[in-house]
Amino acid sequence: MAYPMRLFTFLSCLLLSSEPPTSSPSPPPPEPTRFANSRLLDSLLRADSRLLPVVERAAEYELQIIYTQINRDAQNAPHFVQHDFRLDARQYFNPASLVKLPTVALSLEKLNQLHVEGLTRRTPMATGTAHSCQTAAPYVVSPDSDKVNTVGNYIKRMLLVSDNQAYNRLYEFLGQGLLNQRLQQLGYRNARIVRRFAPCDTAGNRYTNPISFRDAQTSQIVYQQSAAVNRQFLSAPLGRVTKGRAYQAGGRIIQQPYDFTTANYLPLEDITNILRAILFPEATPANQRFQLTPTDYAFLRYYLHQTPHDSGYSLYQSSRYFDAYKKYLYYGRSPKAVAQPGLHIYNVVGMSHGYLADVAYFADSTRHTEFLLSAVLYVNKDGVINDGNYEYESVGLPFLAALGQQIQQYEAKRSRTYPAKLDEWFQKDVIK
Repeated sequence: MAYPMRLFTFLSCLLLSSEPPTSSPSPPPPEPTRFANSRLLDSLLRADSRLLPVVERAAEYELQIIYTQINRDAQNAPHFVQHDFRLDARQYFNPASLVKLPTVALSLEKLNQLHVEGLTRRTPMATGTAHSCQTAAPYVVSPDSDKVNTVGNYIKRMLLVSDNQAYNRLYEFLGQGLLNQRLQQLGYRNARIVRRFAPCDTAGNRYTNPISFRDAQTSQIVYQQSAAVNRQFLSAPLGRVTKGRAYQAGGRIIQQPYDFTTANYLPLEDITNILRAILFPEATPANQRFQLTPTDYAFLRYYLHQTPHDSGYSLYQSSRYFDAYKKYLYYGRSPKAVAQPGLHIYNVVGMSHGYLADVAYFADSTRHTEFLLSAVLYVNKDGVINDGNYEYESVGLPFLAALGQQIQQYEAKRSRTYPAKLDEWFQKDVIK
């Protein structure tokens, strides 16, 4: 298969080291302190009666939690102290939409690495088809810029309401091979992002679509990317993985476990570190840092914390997209949730096959607190996968809401040597 020369240039660029300039080296950021099976976190969980029904059956619910304290020094630089509860990278869970966060970051990184004049996150794009299972997304001209297909708009749709089709478009823009190669380079050895959110088989997901970008004024092609296929076999990091006692397919219940072996996988610690790298790049080692511009980082931060209505994004102004639509920790995804004054939550969520996850950074201008909190649990009492009968509303979401509230209450009382200066997190700038 022929590949454009620009794509080879991009591949070469990705292989280059991202070491800081030798003329003015800066000391590497300190490694986070980690407390595995933290007594502090265990005591906080058991101190809240709302959490006990899940915590006391944590193995059944496959519960994993990471609570990261952030302590600022005299220069306001962050230092991280990680407290784990049952964290285990070998314990498979379906990451669902958690895979969208590395996908959006790597899409912006790829735009930077291509170095094509006129190619930005706002450049209109069209996605074609070249293989079975693929779908098209045409070049769109619209007076409403939110309705134009662009990398930026796909990112907004993913971060604001976790849009699956937008994810598919950027998975195809990156290509399965480059996406996973870059994850490995960044140190995420167990991560695998190998599937669209579409009914494609394992082979079909290795093929990605032809894509073109056009100048918004002249409609002239700015950049073209040929259809591609990843011919490198990506092994399953955990070996064969099956879940449940049965699964539903084609309207029938199949009496055998569901096979997740070739599904996406993103360990909870990996996605937590990816969020931290996006929010705190200066505190991330250079070889683990995304190659993004300050504007890229500001763009991601803005849409990670915005709610559908407050974002001003025209597609999500209806009542269907309530403010807590994608805020599980603290608000429990309740349409009736009242926003806590001064609280900003920067997060990504997952909900699929009975798994429920939220990975978040909390910044509170009223209480002057900040912390990272990640959690995943499995709520599938009948053990049947794909039957739509999960305890999201009765168990999972109430647990995550109570967990966020409990940690927030503890953080409000926790003493700090230096108060956190969080003004940068509460700027009112609108980023398009």
